[in-house]
Amino acid sequence: MCDTLCLIGSDRTRFAKNSDRPVREPQVVESYAPRRAGGRLRTQYLELPDPGAYAVVGSRPTWLWGFEHGVNEHGVAIGNERIWTTDDARAEPPALIGMDLVRLALERATTADDALDALTGLLERHGQGGSCEDGHDEPYFSSFLVVDPGVAWVVETSARTWVARPVDDGAAISNRITLGADWTRASADVPAGADFDRWRDPAVPTGLADHRLHATSSTVATGAAAVTTEELAALMRHHGTRPWGAPGSDPSDVDPLPVGVDADWRGVTVCMHVRDYQATTASMIAELAPGAPARLWACVGSPCVGVYVPVFASHVPPELADPATWHRFAQLRDRVERDPTTDSLREIRTALAPVEAELWADADDVHTSASAGTLAAFGARSFTPVDAALAALGV
Repeated sequence: MCDTLCLIGSDRTRFAKNSDRPVREPQVVESYAPRRAGGRLRTQYLELPDPGAYAVVGSRPTWLWGFEHGVNEHGVAIGNERIWTTDDARAEPPALIGMDLVRLALERATTADDALDALTGLLERHGQGGSCEDGHDEPYFSSFLVVDPGVAWVVETSARTWVARPVDDGAAISNRITLGADWTRASADVPAGADFDRWRDPAVPTGLADHRLHATSSTVATGAAAVTTEELAALMRHHGTRPWGAPGSDPSDVDPLPVGVDADWRGVTVCMHVRDYQATTASMIAELAPGAPARLWACVGSPCVGVYVPVFASHVPPELADPATWHRFAQLRDRVERDPTTDSLREIRTALAPVEAELWADADDVHTSASAGTLAAFGARSFTPVDAALAALGV
């Protein structure tokens, strides 16, 4: 389960995604250089001809080839969501999975329109199939938010069937079908004017996504001009009551974790903590501006106990690509999940929040100069204060 949103402004587009995965599954953030065409490319379950690739930064579970979310050198960002449909994902042979499609489209696109064409073309040609979780058979179909500095698309799929709608000012998606008859592009098997909600599996309650969609959609409705990147970080830390924990805010002001999952699904929150099932295991925020490299803020682990580390293009701090870093933050998540009060969470935010705020301020200064050497130096040193804060917390 996941949550993804975008806000399209006059001078930039903001993108954010929380990746919700099995609680013990580490996730890493990596940069990949451009790749020349030729040879064969191995995705999770298929081998395909390799047309080459643009440079990308992506976040992936360590056992997967594909990305939960990522951004390429042209400022195209994509995130995906699990959705439940009337087609049986278990009946499909191993093929492409949603995370494969995120990475493949990023590798092949210079615009959101290109990414839509690449994603849907691959989907129709190869289909979706194969387990999306390690250790047990858990196949599913995906929806996607495909974004560039001025254009975005919502794409929803079921097996090889798909529909897509362009985004006006912003959009939010979660773990349910959201498109009705308002799509403008579709696979050939979708009748003109069809309501895509008829593909929704009626046995799966939409309530598991509705509360999260309300939180993210409310932020989108505020508008790009009124929402800061800091406020997106606070939204990604939403525990069911309100956004909180924006960089620079009072670290003692925390939103308690949900205790459990109620009948109305209110315990399934944007920053997810469904014990022994799923948690938010990574998060990313991106600013995409025309003619400029993307600015990223990457978090490994749960945002509430994590740090959004600023990332410039290919200069990803090497610690974010090390699974051991994810495990350190997972220990903090375990600590707050064991403590029903807010004491542990306040202690953690008191240690991490000043580091995060200083990193964001430092990154703003670095962004102003934007020389390659300055950006590389920032990437090399940016995790050092995070490491010290984690050590002080005993992880």
